[in-house]
Amino acid sequence: MSLKSRFYGNTRKPAGLFGRYMVKRMNAGHHAVLAEWALKDFPVESEASALDIGCGGGANIARLLARCKHVTGVDHAPLSVAKSRQLNAKEIWGGRCEVVEGDVAALPFEDGSFDLVTAFETIYFWPDIVESYRQVHRVLKPGGRFVIVNESDGSKPTDAKWESIIEGMHTYTPAEIEADLAAAGFASVVTTRDTARHFIRVVAVK
Repeated sequence: MSLKSRFYGNTRKPAGLFGRYMVKRMNAGHHAVLAEWALKDFPVESEASALDIGCGGGANIARLLARCKHVTGVDHAPLSVAKSRQLNAKEIWGGRCEVVEGDVAALPFEDGSFDLVTAFETIYFWPDIVESYRQVHRVLKPGGRFVIVNESDGSKPTDAKWESIIEGMHTYTPAEIEADLAAAGFASVVTTRDTARHFIRVVAVK
């Protein structure tokens, strides 16, 4: 494996020195721009309980805490869990937040636990995508929403390059995401796009 692949592989599961740097990057730069675009006009009830899957450095947990009653973060990388806990320590201490280690393929939560589930820049790496979506469907309350936010809509010229560099990465088109969410049992799916920047936000309702 090349040094470049080792470095950017930390977007999938941060670890070690490269991972610490990557987690720091996740909380800034284009990641912040993307998240702010996605949440700017997205209504969230103040009493909502939210889950952020693949919480990375924890910045999106903080954004959701500004709008929700309680936010849970989950990530399969211990380094990401530690960083998210550090960034949101005050709210964890106050009982409004928790961050746990876990895998989207077997989410460690009871059925119908959340009003809102978010996935920022992470479905690229999910195993068995329809089964992963079914896990999200399971932990959502009836009428709950699942929000997927990606910086690529599958039509960027650079998509194939990154897929060749990062093992296990797949960039989904909106049509693919919508079809897979329907196969997982979601009742309705609406996609919003920023075509100039290739950003997408997909909202699925249980």
